[in-house]
Amino acid sequence: MIAAGLRTQGMTPQLRASYAACRRLHRRHDPTYYLATRRLPAEVRPAVHALYAFVRTADELVDGPGRALEPAARRAALNRREEQLWSALAGRKSADPSISALVHAGRRHNLPLEELHAYMESMRTDCGPVRIGSWDELTRYMNGSAAAVGRIMAPLLGAPGEASESFARLGMAFQLTNFIRDVREDWTLDRMYLPDDERARFGVSEQQIERGEATPGFRALLALEVQRARDLFAAGDPALVAVAPRIRPGMRMARAVYMRVLDRVERLDYDVLRSQAALPPWEAGRAVLGSLSARGRAQP
Repeated sequence: MIAAGLRTQGMTPQLRASYAACRRLHRRHDPTYYLATRRLPAEVRPAVHALYAFVRTADELVDGPGRALEPAARRAALNRREEQLWSALAGRKSADPSISALVHAGRRHNLPLEELHAYMESMRTDCGPVRIGSWDELTRYMNGSAAAVGRIMAPLLGAPGEASESFARLGMAFQLTNFIRDVREDWTLDRMYLPDDERARFGVSEQQIERGEATPGFRALLALEVQRARDLFAAGDPALVAVAPRIRPGMRMARAVYMRVLDRVERLDYDVLRSQAALPPWEAGRAVLGSLSARGRAQP
């Protein structure tokens, strides 16, 4: 099936197939985000699928089952992929569906794809053991990953240039929520996104996390991170009113689901080490329905 909403007149069969492949990958790997994307206008959905497919395939080089065993080999694979993107942007045809579709989408929507330089640098950080020294360091990391994607999404969704940073903050809020939710899973990958200096201040050791001990200090640290995520969502709120009304339902849906994750973490008393913080389907569905009921409100 050709990506919904895409004007295919004058496109090559290869490019039509590339968009369709991106759409299928998005639906398979992230059905929640895919569902939110379905709430966007048809003419922008294919570009969102293409952007998702590019970053997802880069993520597979780092974390996928077929990833290289050595960190240096993973970084080299990311380097090759980035070189392929810049080569395609310079005019050379690419056989990679996500690259060919993203290049086409970038030109069609005038997207700042140069932001992917910073994104790929953050991906290279994830190729080996990850330890984050401070909140400032974590902010720089997220600025190169989720915030970069947010800045690409802003013009795609028709936001004025001055709204770009609110999209960046919204992207950071999404990513920080993932870090809060996935402390246990990230630890199994030898990654720790809770800042070292703050873990020391709250008396949280790596050994405690490995043992799954949600100590009072750990709970206090998670409470701090949850508040930071909520502050980032608040800073990202202008993004929801910077776009046309028809864009808002899809954005509101994604925001509602992630905010419900933070609610769940609080209900678990911040014990994400022994309890599952991801939303069960019924709760995600409730968040989606709640976001749709707010469609006619003046404020997001």
